[in-house]
Amino acid sequence: MPKIAIRQIFVCLALCIASVAFAQQTPSISVTGAVKQPLTLTAADLATMARAKAVTDNNGIQTTYEGVWLSDVLKKAGVPLGSGLRGAALAGYILASASDGYQVVFSIGELDPDMTSGQYLVADTANGKPLFGENGAFRLVIPTDKRGARSVRLLTRIEVVQLKK
Repeated sequence: MPKIAIRQIFVCLALCIASVAFAQQTPSISVTGAVKQPLTLTAADLATMARAKAVTDNNGIQTTYEGVWLSDVLKKAGVPLGSGLRGAALAGYILASASDGYQVVFSIGELDPDMTSGQYLVADTANGKPLFGENGAFRLVIPTDKRGARSVRLLTRIEVVQLKK
């Protein structure tokens, strides 16, 4: 067999192996920006944190999501919430991004359970089953919203942005 054909076979084989490895990458959410501890969280990481549930109603169809409160994720990353949230710490926002380019902005104050009764959930299951496929492995669920427009399916990144004085 000519050397060029053998080389093409090896290149093709290497590309196939690389594409399989890429496709099997563990889904994760990165928590970046103005945080003390940047995080990369997988479903296994979320499973070790305090679990919570939220029920949504979309046109009469109820869905029970399970995951971790976004405020707990932010606390784990070192974002000041609760009694530590005042003054300059309030001058910031969270940018939640999906793998398809969809983005939603939340003020830091609206995510603090000490300031509001609304809690936002980083979900990894719906109705007892892991999220997957067109919904992605993670979804940011806003159960108090009347419409799901701020809910972010295919969630891959949570960026904390602190505004400058």
